[in-house]
Amino acid sequence: EDEEVVAEILGRRFFPDVIAYKAWEGFHFAGHEIRITEATDCYGAVVWPSALVLCYFLETNSKQCNLVDKNVIEIGAGTGLVSIVASLLGAFVTATDLPELLGNLQHNILQNTKQKCKHQPCVKELSWGIDLEKNFPRSSCHFDYIMAADVVYHHPFLDELLLTFDHLCKDDTVILWAMKFRLENENRFVDRFQTLFDLEMVSNFPSLNIALYKAMRKGRMKA
Repeated sequence: EDEEVVAEILGRRFFPDVIAYKAWEGFHFAGHEIRITEATDCYGAVVWPSALVLCYFLETNSKQCNLVDKNVIEIGAGTGLVSIVASLLGAFVTATDLPELLGNLQHNILQNTKQKCKHQPCVKELSWGIDLEKNFPRSSCHFDYIMAADVVYHHPFLDELLLTFDHLCKDDTVILWAMKFRLENENRFVDRFQTLFDLEMVSNFPSLNIALYKAMRKGRMKA
């Protein structure tokens, strides 16, 4: 079953027939052809398989996870694929990442959502753990969903990542997080995450070494 679903997920990716002056990859999600411009010299400008897993979940579970008119923030949005799919499914999306990635992120989002979405997504800078209250004040920022794909890997900002999850998450916020398991140090982040949040594995793909989690604040999952 894992291999069949993984084949379906990876089958959503396609490549141009003719090499253009700008490298791009194509994807089929939410009834649309999505073209993503990438850069191979930066982790954040490449579409990783975890993003495909999350997009596939959003599309195939649109009834139990209805995004229409929901307020969604994606952290570490990278190329913007997850934010684009969430927008095409009716959400009001804020796509965030580091300042050096915002140009390509904005380009991809505009190219794939303009006049196609109920709510035009916005792009905003978010450096994990920095100026959170200033840029995303708790009193006025309320997100129904926080989405993250492949934000845990070998980088020195895992503490700041956890702080960001904590800051953005209200009592009724749902976190959807696709994670590729790599090294033990990063894997231990899951244990630390569970000190603040209840965690439920929604999907597991051993052949990709990727798990998709749903999380809420401690004690709020059943409520």
